Amino acid sequence: MTLGLSFVAWIIIGGLAGWIASKIKGTDAQQGILLNIVVGVVGGLIGGWLLGLFGVDVAGGGWIFSFLTCLLGAVILLSLIRLVRK
Repeated sequence: MTLGLSFVAWIIIGGLAGWIASKIKGTDAQQGILLNIVVGVVGGLIGGWLLGLFGVDVAGGGWIFSFLTCLLGAVILLSLIRLVRK
């Protein structure tokens, strides 16, 4: 996510991205709102880092790009967690 977004924006975008990622991965019943927010925010860091490796400018993307970055990272994070638990 962009550093220009406020803390509240991180919580809102992270929560939405974490919730949708948990729906995609089928883990929503195991997660509450707090864990969805954590997954989304950490997913934003993962997604931003990965996109940065490919030369994508994640700093100037705006709200929608930040949300999609968080969603991508959150899905990757939940996939890795599922892989480790098996």
